Amino acid sequence: MNKYVKIGLAIVVLFLAGFVYWNYFFVFSEGVKGGSLNYFEKKGFVFKTYEGRLVQDGFQSPQAGALQSNEFRFSAVGSDVAQQLERASGKFVELRYKEYLGKLPWRGASKYVVYEVVEINDSSPARNNEIPAGTN
Repeated sequence: MNKYVKIGLAIVVLFLAGFVYWNYFFVFSEGVKGGSLNYFEKKGFVFKTYEGRLVQDGFQSPQAGALQSNEFRFSAVGSDVAQQLERASGKFVELRYKEYLGKLPWRGASKYVVYEVVEINDSSPARNNEIPAGTN
């Protein structure tokens, strides 16, 4: 009987370890998003994490005829990334991120974690394509 308890306990431990890895450490997707950096701040009660919001150009809506802004809420890791984003508020930025299935309190309040700043521009790409006033 003792042998079956040990085998059962080992299976439960392996299952729990797999579950924790899948939900909190498995990278579901990676990508790059670009938009205007709305805000970037350091916050938290116990774990101080960097949180930000990127507002992307254009509108999208799940319902026809309705408008909804397209924003990307994220957490950031690393002091280099944090220093770059603290100086980029209101500017167009491109960020490389990883998406996890679950959130961890010391990693941030979002399942999207930014780990690299690809580019920072003073204005959005839509503004760069506008015709300057008085050139008609």
